[in-house]
Amino acid sequence: MQELSAPPSVLRRIAVMVYEAMLLFGVVFIAGWLFGTLLQQRNALYLRGILQYWLFFVIGAYFIWFWSHGGQTLAMKTWKVRLVAKDGGNVSLQRAAARFALSWLWIVPGLLAAWLLGARGWMLVVIPTVNIVVWAALCLLDPARQFLHDRLAGTRVINVAYPKKK
Repeated sequence: MQELSAPPSVLRRIAVMVYEAMLLFGVVFIAGWLFGTLLQQRNALYLRGILQYWLFFVIGAYFIWFWSHGGQTLAMKTWKVRLVAKDGGNVSLQRAAARFALSWLWIVPGLLAAWLLGARGWMLVVIPTVNIVVWAALCLLDPARQFLHDRLAGTRVINVAYPKKK
């Protein structure tokens, strides 16, 4: 276990997410290319549902592996933040999987609401965006300033202080 550090600011954690999205583009590109090549996908609609499940699995494996093996993805290392268990220890495979599943609450409720309301045009962007803003703002109600999916998964995001090189 390590000494618990203060959480990074909300803006810093969102910056980590944006950087993570850019890195995931490469991961998803390679996974999609492998899928299309190995299954000889000639049309984007051919095996589309299976491709979506495959990409969900690949993204999940990416996050779960890094969170349970060191607590940092490449984006988290760059921004000097780390995922730890609530007590400051390493994150187990089960906790990492729970955090990954719960992190979809950032967007799925907004997409579901847009679908249920029959949203069209800009409302397909506005409704999920409102969901994301509300989800991010919920950390202001938490005394430890953690996002709700971290609280529910029993994890924390902390700042990492690397020793200075001589």
